[in-house]
Amino acid sequence: MAAAALVLPALAASPVIAAPPADSSAFPKAPPTKPGEIPKYIDAYTPGMMKLDPLEIPADVMTRLKDLPADRIDFLKSGKTSSVIPSSQLFRQIRETSSPRELADYVDTVMTVYGQMQFHKGVDPETIPFDTTSPRFNDWRLRRPAELDPHREPGPIQTSRYMHGYNTGLPTFAGSPIALTPEDLKAGKVDVAIMGAPLDMGSGWRDAQHGPNAIRVMRDGTGGTEVSSMIAPSEVLNIVDYGNAAVDQNSTERSVQEVRRMVGEIAKAGSIPVVIGGDHSLEYPDVAAMADVYGKGQVGVIHFDSHLDTGRGRIHLLDHGQPIYRAMKEGHIRPEDYIQVGIRAHYSKDYYEWERLIGMRYHTMAEVEKHGWDAVMERAIQEAKKNTKYLWISFDVDVLDPAFEPGTGTPVAGGLTMREAIPIMRRLCSEANVVGFDIVELAPALDPTYRSALNANTILFSCLTGIAMHKKGITQANYFSPLSSEHGQDKYYATKGKGANQ
Repeated sequence: MAAAALVLPALAASPVIAAPPADSSAFPKAPPTKPGEIPKYIDAYTPGMMKLDPLEIPADVMTRLKDLPADRIDFLKSGKTSSVIPSSQLFRQIRETSSPRELADYVDTVMTVYGQMQFHKGVDPETIPFDTTSPRFNDWRLRRPAELDPHREPGPIQTSRYMHGYNTGLPTFAGSPIALTPEDLKAGKVDVAIMGAPLDMGSGWRDAQHGPNAIRVMRDGTGGTEVSSMIAPSEVLNIVDYGNAAVDQNSTERSVQEVRRMVGEIAKAGSIPVVIGGDHSLEYPDVAAMADVYGKGQVGVIHFDSHLDTGRGRIHLLDHGQPIYRAMKEGHIRPEDYIQVGIRAHYSKDYYEWERLIGMRYHTMAEVEKHGWDAVMERAIQEAKKNTKYLWISFDVDVLDPAFEPGTGTPVAGGLTMREAIPIMRRLCSEANVVGFDIVELAPALDPTYRSALNANTILFSCLTGIAMHKKGITQANYFSPLSSEHGQDKYYATKGKGANQ
């Protein structure tokens, strides 16, 4: 059997620069990153964003270690033991050893375990082998040639046989017609092309692969008129369902190549790509595709999530917790143009110190607790519009509180309510120049009710509303249609000093 290896794209080398202490009063401000440049401090910390701090060994423990060889003591002082055993447990075990021989054996065991955790050249595989003799090696992503089908003129294709039957025919995103090629997008002058990306391997198979079809079936949430703006997105925008991207559910790396190509294909045709996931590995090919089209460092990202997703140093170079580091490492986006909202998962402070060091922008739920949602939302929107002409929005549904979104693989309590999420999505998509959007990590099998798919669909609808407002030139902050409140007849709240009728 002939075999080929999956050779992962090499990340550009950058010098490892020691980061200053986090509590330093002279903590440096990250220098501005030029478009396409690797951020200066991106590799300042060891893999996983965790600094390898030297271990401070108590005096009584050092006394017990005095007869060990110098290399054993140096190993303990290096801090490498932290990846094997907590320091408190290490010290307790050393104090409780009954003999020098037992102590030496214990330290040797810790060193052995640490060594076994590392990669061993010649023993561990460096690449993932493929069977290149398979006659179906690339059939999963092979485009169907037009010559195999009857000739048709380019343009969107209606799937309903009835004139007004919204729930008839084939289920599609937002009940829209379908498009199959870039020529369809151009001929139909399509504003928004919604595509599915049912990738699930990057999240450990938590059912994100069924997210696209769940939103297609729950399409009632994306139709009609939005009450705040009194705008019906489907009447303002030409929207199509562009189908699903091909994915290899045994390889995230192969899958993201096809997603990147398809997202870029939509953007090059002049349409806004909206990607329905699928897990959050998708943020990497989405952002990379935007850099392919608009240029490296020209697109900002606002990332809604309960998690930072800035991990690295795992066995695989990409999964749903590592898209951001890779996008920045390849120069697709600058740290100062990455804005995170809703963070609250239990990361160590080293992660935040690293983000501060390289100049990323993050807004935690602690910040919301301290300053209020309205103030944080306002700042995030202003940051999103500040440095770049174009904006990509990445919305992980676990940014929502599990009360509203239980159907996701990694829920975290204390998140956004739908009442908070709806207006910021509408405002972002109306006030900023949004060139793309993804909504990820919906896992419908984890929610026996329909609320998770319904709420995810509502977020999509809010974004489409904002894009429609932007197309109509409604870009002012906090826009509300006069018809949306106060019976559409008076300015009651303004006269009472309780608000303004805008």
